[in-house]
Amino acid sequence: MSETVTKKLMLFFPRCECEKPIIYHLVKDYNLVVNVYRAKVTPEEEGYLVLDVTGVEEDIEQALAFVKTFNVSINYSGKGVTRDENSCTHCGHCVTHCPTGALRIDDKMTREVIYSEADCIECMACIGVCPFDALASAF
Repeated sequence: MSETVTKKLMLFFPRCECEKPIIYHLVKDYNLVVNVYRAKVTPEEEGYLVLDVTGVEEDIEQALAFVKTFNVSINYSGKGVTRDENSCTHCGHCVTHCPTGALRIDDKMTREVIYSEADCIECMACIGVCPFDALASAF
């Protein structure tokens, strides 16, 4: 039996593809569990979507091949929130605003702020509170 895996993705939908039920088909036709973290449609009617897809590897690959037929760009890193390492001073202000611990201090001696993209749920609470603008949204 195949092992279930989860992949975090960021999708970009061109203007002509935003109104199609693509995510519906991922669930119904490819047996995937889809967890949407963030979605945005721009004034130009382009769409951005950050999500997890969970299923067996073969179903995920077939589903992504289906998505690509719509000229949807897939970013496999899934980075919707980024941190500029050069701007971060490790002040720790963002840590108290992160509900999942994606931003945390593991070593109390160094007080270095760690960013775990895998734990990030794209709530963006950290972006507005960073006094050094080290955290940003990809869209």
